Amino acid sequence: MKTAIVTDSTAYLTLEERNSYNVHMIPLSVNIEGTFYDEEIDITASEFYDRVRGAAEFPKTTQPSVGKFVELYETLGKDYDEIVTIHLSSGISGTFQGAVQAGAMVEGVNVLAFDSEVAAYLQGFYVKEAAKLASKGASGEQIMTHLNDLKDTMDDYIIVDDLQHLQRGGRLSAAAALIGGLLQVKPILTFQNKVIVPFEKIRTRKKALRRVEEQLASAVEKHGALQATVIHANCEDEAREWMKSLEAAYPTVDFTLSYFGPVIGTHLGEGAMAMGWIKK
Repeated sequence: MKTAIVTDSTAYLTLEERNSYNVHMIPLSVNIEGTFYDEEIDITASEFYDRVRGAAEFPKTTQPSVGKFVELYETLGKDYDEIVTIHLSSGISGTFQGAVQAGAMVEGVNVLAFDSEVAAYLQGFYVKEAAKLASKGASGEQIMTHLNDLKDTMDDYIIVDDLQHLQRGGRLSAAAALIGGLLQVKPILTFQNKVIVPFEKIRTRKKALRRVEEQLASAVEKHGALQATVIHANCEDEAREWMKSLEAAYPTVDFTLSYFGPVIGTHLGEGAMAMGWIKK
């Protein structure tokens, strides 16, 4: 039984990781002042933040067409028996549903779609776990069972500088954005039931980072060894410094530094930081 692993660009796995884990990627795109770019292919994260900083229009994001999924699945179907396709939360994008629709249209290969219910490198954790199992000959159903078991240990927290990005992009209610702006807080957000919701309102960024670390400490106490990621929106130095302090404090946690690329960066805004984890 040969199982292919597919994900979308919002997992933000590096090219080296995708090649190493034999992961196939389908990109989402971002529209900057009328020009469309496939993220991770046509534009890098740093290029994106440079271009939108002075843009007159708010960028827009676009999910892959069902046809692109069908084309990829049919190509993979020539060499694989099954496909496990892992995507960002269905609560913030139609990408997962597009994968489901495409899977039903393809003949000769069994397509199993997994809703990560998160995004960015947290989604990437699921992809890497699936790829490891696939390389050992696991079936699609075995991989799906493992990923669903891991969901119980997944947690994530996002700190944003400006809620207006999420509000304009329709990923957070206008009321939540207004409250954040009026109080001048640094809200901590999280994924809950597939959508982004406020977790707590914190007055300063420093205190917000400390509060997220408290959540990590609780998870370490509960689960022991974890895989964790620190994710940044074009503030790498700050993220790297935070991760370095966390590595010293939590030796049982394996940390990876990652980034918010154009699509997720459009909705979070430059300066956003996040941390999340999953049990080893």
